[in-house]
Amino acid sequence: MKKVNLILISMVLVLMTGCSLEPPEWAKPNKSGDLNNIKIGLSISTLNNPFFVSLKDGVVAEAKKQGMEVIVIDAQNDSAKQSNDVEDLMQQGVNALLINPTDSSAISTAVQTANSLGIPVIALDRSAEKGKVESLVASDNVKGGILAAEYIVEQLGKDAKVIELEGVPGASATRERGKGFHEIADAQLKVIAKQSADFDRTKGLTVMENLLQGNPGVQAVFAHNDEMALGAIEAIQSSGKRIAVIGFDGNIDALNSITAGKLTATVAQQPELIGQLSVKAAKDVLQGKTVEKSIPAPLKLVVKK
Repeated sequence: MKKVNLILISMVLVLMTGCSLEPPEWAKPNKSGDLNNIKIGLSISTLNNPFFVSLKDGVVAEAKKQGMEVIVIDAQNDSAKQSNDVEDLMQQGVNALLINPTDSSAISTAVQTANSLGIPVIALDRSAEKGKVESLVASDNVKGGILAAEYIVEQLGKDAKVIELEGVPGASATRERGKGFHEIADAQLKVIAKQSADFDRTKGLTVMENLLQGNPGVQAVFAHNDEMALGAIEAIQSSGKRIAVIGFDGNIDALNSITAGKLTATVAQQPELIGQLSVKAAKDVLQGKTVEKSIPAPLKLVVKK
C-alpha cells in the first residue's frame, strides 16, 4: 500500500508539471533560513557495527545542535528492508533524507522516488548508482585502499602473499576500497585469495578459517573494514600463525586491538564527523544553498606506537 501511495503521489507530480514544477510544500528548500520543525530521515545500513553507530551519533548530535528532529531507522544490512524504510520516512513527511546505503544499486529506486517528491538526499559513506544525490559525505575510500597496500609493501616487501576480505557486494565502499588496494597490490603484491565477508565480524572469522586452510603461505590480510579484520584475527590466533592484518574504519574495538598488539593497522575514518558534515550539508540544501557533490572526511593509517 505504501508503495502504491508513493507511486500515486509521483504520478500527480508528473501530471502537474504543465502548471508547476514546485515540490510539495513540506519538501521545499527552506530558503528563509528558518529551520524550525525540520525533520530529517536517517537510514543506516546497520547498527550492528560500531562504525555506523558512531556515524548515527554524529548525525543525532549535530541535528540536535541545529534544532532539527531526526528519525533513525536501521536497515539491518537488508537492501529490500532499507528501500521500504526510506519509503516509510517519505510517508512521514521528512524534509531531507540522509542515506547510508546497504547496496548502492538497490537503493537507487528509493532515491529516484525522493527526487520526484522534491526531497533532497544526502549519501553517507556510500552513494547510490542512480538518482540525484545532493552530496556524498565520505572518506576517500580509494585512497584508503592505497594506504593499506602501501603499508603492506613497506612492512613485508614486494610480492608478499595477501588475502583480501571484501565487503558487501554492490556497496560503493567495497568497490572503492578494493580499487585503491589493487592499484598497488596488482603490481607489487600477490593477492592469493579474496572473498566477501559482508563487513561482518562473524563472517570474517568463518571466511578466514576457510581461506587459511587453502592458503598456508599467507603473510598479510587486508580487510575492507575493521569488523572483518577483527574476525580474521580470531581465526588466525586459533591457527597459531602470525599474520599481519590491516583493517579499515578505525572503530574503537580496532584501536584497542592495535594497542593490545593484535590488529596490525587500520585505515581510520571519522564516522562522527561524517554524520556531522551530512547534517550541515542537509541544512545548506534546505536553505537553498549549493553544496559540493563530494564532501571528504580526512582519514589516516593507525599503527601501534
